[in-house]
Amino acid sequence: MHDGDCGCLEAFAQGEGLLQDTACMEELEDRLHYFVEECDYLQGFQVLCDLHNGFSGVGAKVTELLCDEYSGKGILSWGLTPALSNVADSQRNAYRLMNTALGIVHLSTHSSLFCPLSLSGSLGLKPRPPVTFPYISYDASLNDHSSAILAAALDTLTVPYRLSSSQGSILHLAETLNFSGRKVAAAWVSVPFPALHGSSLPDALCTHRDVPWKPLASCRERKGSSCFAQSVVLRGVCKDRRSSTSAGRQPRSPLHACESTEHVLQHYLHTVFPGAFSTSHVLEQPCYTPPPYPQFFSPCLSRQGFLLDKPPTSSPAAVESIPVLAALQSAPLLHTLLYGLYKDLQKLNTRRCASFFSAGVEQDDFQEALHKLRTLSQCYETELEADESEDEADSD
Repeated sequence: MHDGDCGCLEAFAQGEGLLQDTACMEELEDRLHYFVEECDYLQGFQVLCDLHNGFSGVGAKVTELLCDEYSGKGILSWGLTPALSNVADSQRNAYRLMNTALGIVHLSTHSSLFCPLSLSGSLGLKPRPPVTFPYISYDASLNDHSSAILAAALDTLTVPYRLSSSQGSILHLAETLNFSGRKVAAAWVSVPFPALHGSSLPDALCTHRDVPWKPLASCRERKGSSCFAQSVVLRGVCKDRRSSTSAGRQPRSPLHACESTEHVLQHYLHTVFPGAFSTSHVLEQPCYTPPPYPQFFSPCLSRQGFLLDKPPTSSPAAVESIPVLAALQSAPLLHTLLYGLYKDLQKLNTRRCASFFSAGVEQDDFQEALHKLRTLSQCYETELEADESEDEADSD
């Protein structure tokens, strides 16, 4: 199928079939047991896999195996898609949508929490421009550029359970976000977090009415976005960087009255996301960007990734580290993402994709997966999203 002799995994069922091979499964289990036995404290597993090709099927079978053999352990899965997609090939585009949908449904079912992670502007049929960042000029066609940004986000998002000083675990993080059947989370990131060199955290946050981050969920950004729950990490900001308030003077803002950077961030989140359950972590260690990390940063940044007061008069120095703000959210935005994917798949003529189903996916199973995708999207629906869905239905 599509030059199958080359060994490419182009369909979900091909990936599933790979792990039905006895030799392959035995090798996987042997390696898994080896590393598990080496652990002093096994808190869970991270699974990273492509969503858009047959590796979504591999990821689905791996998470199913982990769920069966290590029940009670946390499983956090990340589904990756390219920043740019080849939509000119209609059949490959249809494969991409079907692989993505099956991957989301199966990975979220067998994981404690699942998060799509991409710089792509859309998972659906209509292509949208990739995510842009104000202080980064990256080439979306270069995998090392897009992967560098996603790596900075992933390294920051996993702080709550990854560091030896962390109090939580993978399962604890998942349980703060996956209530009410919401097992999909959306990632957001600000790379770098925009703060003037030498400024305090209250000063930096007070300049932003909306949080200065961008979504990594392949969905259009919405102003005034809300969320049900979130885990937020800010790194690369000194914990003692607070504006001093003279005795007898009122603080410039409630944020300036906070006693620590942790309290500053928590107060800010409660203000911007009233009613949401928010956990936050502040880490002094920045995200380091030495070679081979791409130097695609704005010349307006210092070596430490902070904004300069004025543009440099000479060649800018290489950026050695950056502050990063990132979050995992359970949010209504995910209704837009999941329901939009469901609607696009409803428009597909799957009869033209016979080779996809001949690889091993039954039509009935695919339709059941579509039903689960819609049900999953409804977990994130609010009155606003319900009204938008009705408007879309009327326009159709």
